[in-house]
Amino acid sequence: MLRKKKKNKAEIKTKKKSKLVKSSRKKIKTKKKVVTKKSATKKRSKKSRKNNKLKSIKKTRGVKKMSAEAMKVSSVLDTSHLKVKFPFKTKYGNYINGKFVEPKSGKYFDNPSPISNEIICSVARSNEKDVEAALDAAHTAFETWGKTDITTRSNIMMKIADVLEKNLNLLAVAECLDNGKPIRECMAADLPLVIDHWRYFAGVIRAEEGSVAEISNSQYSYNIPEPLGVVGQIVPWNFPLLMATWKLAPALAAGNCSVLKPAEQTPASIMVMMELIGDLLPPGVVNIVSGFGLEAGKPLASSKRVAKVAFTGETSTGRLIMQYAAQNIIPITLELGGKSPNIFFEDIMEKDDDFLDKCVEGFVMFNLNQGEVCTCPSRALVQESIYDKFMEKCIARTKAVIQDNPLKMETMIGAQASVEQMEKIKSYLDLGKKEGAKVLTGGAVGKLNSGLEKGNYIQPTIFETNNKSRISQEEIFGPVVSVIKFKDEAEALEIANDTLYGLGAGVWTRNGNIAYRMGRAIQAGIVWTNCYHAYPAHSPFGGYKQSGVGRETHKMMLSHYRQNKNLHVSYAEKKLGFF
Repeated sequence: MLRKKKKNKAEIKTKKKSKLVKSSRKKIKTKKKVVTKKSATKKRSKKSRKNNKLKSIKKTRGVKKMSAEAMKVSSVLDTSHLKVKFPFKTKYGNYINGKFVEPKSGKYFDNPSPISNEIICSVARSNEKDVEAALDAAHTAFETWGKTDITTRSNIMMKIADVLEKNLNLLAVAECLDNGKPIRECMAADLPLVIDHWRYFAGVIRAEEGSVAEISNSQYSYNIPEPLGVVGQIVPWNFPLLMATWKLAPALAAGNCSVLKPAEQTPASIMVMMELIGDLLPPGVVNIVSGFGLEAGKPLASSKRVAKVAFTGETSTGRLIMQYAAQNIIPITLELGGKSPNIFFEDIMEKDDDFLDKCVEGFVMFNLNQGEVCTCPSRALVQESIYDKFMEKCIARTKAVIQDNPLKMETMIGAQASVEQMEKIKSYLDLGKKEGAKVLTGGAVGKLNSGLEKGNYIQPTIFETNNKSRISQEEIFGPVVSVIKFKDEAEALEIANDTLYGLGAGVWTRNGNIAYRMGRAIQAGIVWTNCYHAYPAHSPFGGYKQSGVGRETHKMMLSHYRQNKNLHVSYAEKKLGFF
């Protein structure tokens, strides 16, 4: 009973603090109240750092969210059936030095949900001054975080994973509203992967060992990994939380501090995440600066105060990032575009069994995340001998894909992340028809009712074409696949490698020899065999050719965020005798 009373008092205290914050936002500038706010914040921060327990996070988690009704959005964005309150506040500043702060310019921009293009919140429109403030915080934090022992860093990351897991549904809803992807994908794929990646890198660093080489009986060479320092990270809009995790988890595990810029199309879900985990990290270790590419991304990527730039996005933007990094002579990681071949050999039709059913699903995987995946199997290569029968099954399965409100659990394909992206996909649908490609299904905008009329929907589309067409060579980044016939293994390989990109590929066959030969010969960083769209934490992700530089995920990723310190030590007491 006594514990219960104490808890209630804490809740009352928290409510008083939230009222104080609200009053300060209304610009009530009495000295007394400003001092009280500072002291309260200072006290809370000190306590959380001291205890470093999950219970302390509940205060941060208790920030009141606006209901969908209060936000004045329509019922299509209602989340009550998922037993989750509307996840966003009306406005988000930048997350710098362990707290949310106003942008230096005082400017914000509206963030619409792709589901219905209704405004769900506004976020800071940052500029170079905000980036500099974030870099100041990160550099200060690195003085201690870079020297923090591995056990401590690992334990913090494990706690982060625990908090994210407890709030999986909340984060999944935030991601769905922010990005437009189906809630079932967020719950079953995106967030479980986010959690697992934090745990993976927390575990990997505990198992690491350095190396010592014996040069002679009196000379030894010690190799010690050291963090780079402060890194700049820019993430895309297709997997906002997962891509942020792919960057943050290995960087923090390696002892770096980060300034991260989310995509302007999906800037809000990561703010919800930082509300949950911010108190677990020392202030300044992770800083989030939202805004547009030229205004915030360029100052970050070109800054002389970052020791590395990691970028995921378009190949054209990746070229600019390389230029910025080259000027400062710093390392980069680039994960760029793709035009992945998904190859189906004739032996898959030998039996009408579960494996064949799996192959059909593998074809329809071009719809995952609305096709907004850099490894999207957007070229399906089907052997001539089975083409008609196999495509009959694939077309039927594609037509059965349910496109509806992404917040419904039964929805299989949601909304494209932005109006701009939807318009880009539409232009490629028109281009495919002009090029003479045959539309086997889809080929138009998805016209949905019940409040979704203004959302960004594209029908799952299958084109029958050849590999020389533009729709087969250019990255569309939507639910569109080009189907191409091939005669034999040699032709399949030739078509597969006939692209500027080399990120992913799929091979479907009952023949192990074919699978091995194709897997080795395809010029791609990832070749899935009898599966597709698998992204475990301990599997390296990255591409060949114009698909990028370096790798994401897997323990090798730690080397991308470190430099090697060699200590060459002589234990001999006598001189060499040269002088």
